[in-house]
Amino acid sequence: MFLNSTLTAALDRIAERAADARRAFTPGAQPLHDDVATPAARSDFTLDPLAVSAPEQSYFVIRDERGHYGFTRDGDFALRDGRLVDRLGRAVTGIAAGESAAEIRADAVDVTLERVSAAHIESDGTVAYQRVAVDPRNATRAAQRVVIGRIMLARFPAGTRLENDGDLLRPHAGIAAQTGAPGNNGFGTLLPMHRPRSGIDVDESLARLKEAYMSFEALAAAERAKGHLGKTAIDLLK
Repeated sequence: MFLNSTLTAALDRIAERAADARRAFTPGAQPLHDDVATPAARSDFTLDPLAVSAPEQSYFVIRDERGHYGFTRDGDFALRDGRLVDRLGRAVTGIAAGESAAEIRADAVDVTLERVSAAHIESDGTVAYQRVAVDPRNATRAAQRVVIGRIMLARFPAGTRLENDGDLLRPHAGIAAQTGAPGNNGFGTLLPMHRPRSGIDVDESLARLKEAYMSFEALAAAERAKGHLGKTAIDLLK
């Protein structure tokens, strides 16, 4: 069956609804369609000291494997090989001197000597750990607080809709993000030891996906009937 523009558009709607349904269990996920959005942003307490929830209308900045920056509200982070990364191992962007973007990374010697412990994220975005060292003269252990960076947040002009690019969000060309640290320049603070829930209602997203499938099937049936009538008319003219 040849797909005309109407059927192609219906397939696009299915793909969009399927994307919302897939991301319904992703922490901090935002829907493509407002009719499946949850009433308000929510988060759950967790014992993970590297999990944080971003303030409303703010996003974490992630540097992907291609070196491009994307945005997410999923603050489920981890410290792997000394680097602060998201759940897929991509670098979480921090703020360096002069408000420039920088990777958040623990001291390489501390990582090699396994002196990194009690890593955590604070409400102002500070990422810190304890450096545990043993004095060789008297075998006493000492812990020192080490700050390795501060998480960067981003926000966009009111009404900006970000597009899904895999599990990251990106703005349309020409729309620039305003960046800053939590608690500065009008940005809210982070909620430590909280994992954000998805902003997508599971039941509503599945219902809309079913409607999209039914709409496509109805349009496809109409196209098949139209083709059958056309063939019958040609046969009568022979």
